[in-house]
Amino acid sequence: MSVPKYSIVIPVFNRPQEVEELLESLTVQTFSDFEVLLVEDGSTKTSRDVYEKFSSRLRIQYFFKQNSGPGPSRNFGFEHATGEYFIVFDSDCVIPPGYLSAVEQQLAIRPLDMWGGPDRGRSDFTPLQQAMGYTMSSVMTTGGIRGGSDRGFQPRSFNMGLGRRVYEATQGFRFDRYAEDIELSLRVMKLGFRVGLIENAFVYHKRRATLGDFFRQVSNFGKGRVMVGRAHPGAIKVTHWFPAFFLAGLVSLPLLALLSPPVGTAVAAGYLVYLIAIFVESFRELGGFKVAALSVPCAIVQLTGYGYGFVKAFFLADPRGTSGM
Repeated sequence: MSVPKYSIVIPVFNRPQEVEELLESLTVQTFSDFEVLLVEDGSTKTSRDVYEKFSSRLRIQYFFKQNSGPGPSRNFGFEHATGEYFIVFDSDCVIPPGYLSAVEQQLAIRPLDMWGGPDRGRSDFTPLQQAMGYTMSSVMTTGGIRGGSDRGFQPRSFNMGLGRRVYEATQGFRFDRYAEDIELSLRVMKLGFRVGLIENAFVYHKRRATLGDFFRQVSNFGKGRVMVGRAHPGAIKVTHWFPAFFLAGLVSLPLLALLSPPVGTAVAAGYLVYLIAIFVESFRELGGFKVAALSVPCAIVQLTGYGYGFVKAFFLADPRGTSGM
């Protein structure tokens, strides 16, 4: 069997239904020179039946390993991959048919050693998932750092590609979870490899089922950014402090209103204007009142959750907890 150009590595933990959607989307890629490595990270609810369902439709391998987190699981996949390039997707993504064709076209025009693409919601996702997708990709809430601009772009592991020689030079992920993708991206940049955004290589990215789950996820993102900042001094920018300022202002609002009503009113008005702007932009982009309305609490949860995780980790001697390196 010939060596494929791309090796798609998918770590999975207790998500067989989502993996099935992901694999189904890979069967209709317009560019077909790829293999799939499904790495089961110690799941109790495995995807083996899903793998067997697609074993005749995709060039696919299935591995079961002890739980260690997504970073080491991706490295495990890299070790067993045969392609020239490695691509990583999260198991809760659905891949548009033209994804690999978009990568092929871009690499022919502008060779890259490592790339990433944006994530989007989709109309058949739940309204809450669509709202989360909007807030996680909007310039209003993230500053465009997740695929809105090529400038300073750091590929994320929900949609990341890298050449084999990049893996050989870096040995892959160092963190087992929590910003492991950002840490790898920064190391790759420091080594002088060509890193960039491929705008047309986007994925449809499902989000958490509840706002509570979403809060815990983004809190870990904030924690991960502190870990990255300690591993790479200077990696924390003003943009990354914004959620912490948002949280601090929100928490102090009642006290401000009590001590100085004019100041409290002005701060509350600022928050109101900001949240209305989020609603308007979400409605303009997605065209649905319900999704736009849900975007407001999603934005609040995203910013307060990230800010909470960031601040909590920033003042800990070791923010890694069980995540390790």
